[in-house]
Amino acid sequence: MAQIDNPLTQRADLAYIKGAMTEKLLERQEEQDLARAWLENKDEKALHTMIKAYTRLVVAMAHKFKHYGLPIGDLMQEGNIGLLEAANRFEPDRDIRFSTYASWWIRSMMQDYVLRNWSIVRTGTTAAQKSLFFNFRRLRSKLESQQGAILNDDSRHQIASELNVKYSEVIDMEQRLNGGDHSLNGFVGTDGDTEFQDLMPDERPDPEQVVMFMKDKHTRNQWLATALQTLNDREQHIIKMRALSNEVVTLEALGKELGVSKERVRQLEARAMEKLKTSLIEQVGEPENLFI
Repeated sequence: MAQIDNPLTQRADLAYIKGAMTEKLLERQEEQDLARAWLENKDEKALHTMIKAYTRLVVAMAHKFKHYGLPIGDLMQEGNIGLLEAANRFEPDRDIRFSTYASWWIRSMMQDYVLRNWSIVRTGTTAAQKSLFFNFRRLRSKLESQQGAILNDDSRHQIASELNVKYSEVIDMEQRLNGGDHSLNGFVGTDGDTEFQDLMPDERPDPEQVVMFMKDKHTRNQWLATALQTLNDREQHIIKMRALSNEVVTLEALGKELGVSKERVRQLEARAMEKLKTSLIEQVGEPENLFI
């Protein structure tokens, strides 16, 4: 979903970018000393110095994601969060530059932001789908350049194999990236007055089905109420606790309540169920008629 920055935001973004590109880069030993000062002593001045030196990484990464149509200022804010996360997790004793480590965190934060905001429909819910989302355009462009033609089924299978996703997921992602989001109140075509929501099927039952369901439910309830009247009070209680309650009571618990053994409760339940079955068959004819 493309968004447009207002002039004030654009000026603030330009000022941030200009300041980031003038910051002095750090040598390896400076990185390690500043990182230790922050991690061991919580020296905020050291943290700020290290962060400011690498805001240019945030700017560079944000420009790589700007083609998704999201405000570059928001992308840079997410990148700054990644930069702070990298500073908190960086281990200066390891043989790796802070810029390399921070780049991974900056990219990760921006990717998550893009996935959350590129579309109102959630995209990239798994690692494989996330990889597909961010690599599909590159691979499609590469294959189309090699073949001199638009993407075909063989190319889609090749993308699915390379990114370890299903062919159907490649098709879905291609449609998502080509189509984008549409308002349900938007018109189909340029001349008609049909809205997108007019073409969506209503999967709810129609009024006739609702009425029939309510009538059938009422009839079944009457059959069951009549059948329950054939049971004595103890049998009715057992059936209600064992078959008609949201939380089924155990045979042992009912036995303690009624002052009989668990086995006796099982026998009473079996006898009551037979009585119910006999009564229901007398009322409806065949058992399957209960579910018509």
